[in-house]
Amino acid sequence: MTKVPSLNFERVVNALQRAGFVVVRQRGDHIRLQKHLPSKLLKITVPAHKPIKRSTLSHIIKQAQLTTEELINLL
Repeated sequence: MTKVPSLNFERVVNALQRAGFVVVRQRGDHIRLQKHLPSKLLKITVPAHKPIKRSTLSHIIKQAQLTTEELINLL
């Protein structure tokens, strides 16, 4: 298992967009993304922080149904 990197929010949002997520809105320092799957709708909130805490990024990766390696490959 690869250690979760420390990344800025711009890189995380760009990687998630490459994975098929779409930015729906931004309110304050929170960016909301969605991805439509055949059986459900994934919703993720990314804080606009530089950098995002590793624990927070770990939860974002799990909510996006990705692995750490997949996120790193999307960067």
